Amino acid sequence: MFNKSLQYSVAAQKREWHRVMRVVLTVVMLFILYNAIHSFLFSVWVIRGDSMQPGIRSGDRLLVVSSRLPFLFAGITGGDIPYRHGHLVLVDKSRPVRHNRLLIVADSVVRFFTAQQVSVIGGGEHLHVKRIAALPGDEISMANFVMRVRPAGTPFALTEFELAVRPYYPTIPQMPELWDMTLPFSGYMNGIVLGPGQSFVVSDDRSDTNDSRTWGPVDTRTIVGRPVFRFWPPSRIGIP
Repeated sequence: MFNKSLQYSVAAQKREWHRVMRVVLTVVMLFILYNAIHSFLFSVWVIRGDSMQPGIRSGDRLLVVSSRLPFLFAGITGGDIPYRHGHLVLVDKSRPVRHNRLLIVADSVVRFFTAQQVSVIGGGEHLHVKRIAALPGDEISMANFVMRVRPAGTPFALTEFELAVRPYYPTIPQMPELWDMTLPFSGYMNGIVLGPGQSFVVSDDRSDTNDSRTWGPVDTRTIVGRPVFRFWPPSRIGIP
């Protein structure tokens, strides 16, 4: 980096030092900007797996709007959570786990320099795209893999499709005739009432995929964002 002329010129050494510092400061500012955008505005998420078939497929790239600002505004104004029935959400199953602060910083640095492809906190295995079937205070049950929801404060239950903000078409598996309704993933679930701060999230593929049917209701704080746009592949660009 330093050539021989710098050994004899204080002015040249200062110029070279200032140039190095400008590069370092530029990288630091880009890192701060990246983390601010990723944490408070939006991020890009690549789907790994087929649990949201047929609407979302493995390899799809989605633009995810962060939930931090909407939740912050809801907390300040005392309003409802910023999600509705049928919304796609990104759930962070590791959110209740407290990581070491140095590990979190290291993870941010690694993600920055690898364009979010590598993480030191277990990769993206803890992040799951799911669909909100029920919100806090709702009563939810399932029959033949279709959710029925009685929204909080209402006397009647409706199907998940009647409550959804946009239409979607889950994959309903065909079960053997003698399959016991008490067995896992049988397609039936007794009604439960969600408590404050709880949401029930499901996969669009209703076969043996993990979601609130196995996890139980999720804490709304584990919802870290909402996929709002698919930009890859080009043949299926649009709202997912």
